[in-house]
Amino acid sequence: MVYETIAFALFALVTVGCSLGVVLVRDIWHSALLLGGALLSVAVHYVMLQAEFVAAMQVLVYVGGVLILITFAVMLTRIEPEVSST
Repeated sequence: MVYETIAFALFALVTVGCSLGVVLVRDIWHSALLLGGALLSVAVHYVMLQAEFVAAMQVLVYVGGVLILITFAVMLTRIEPEVSST
């Protein structure tokens, strides 16, 4: 029972830390990676609640789908800074 509480507290801190990082980080790529970390830690919470199907759907739909869409959007819309030739 004590190990479950410690694991819950650890993954709760990971979830909150990654969620704050999503909002506070300026680089959108790092923000997307932190979003993936937050979503994966939410899936771990589902596993701890013995809801393995919901955890699998969390990983497949949100981490697999939404994060890949964000990654492609970041890669396709990134503007390279212009270099001055002076």
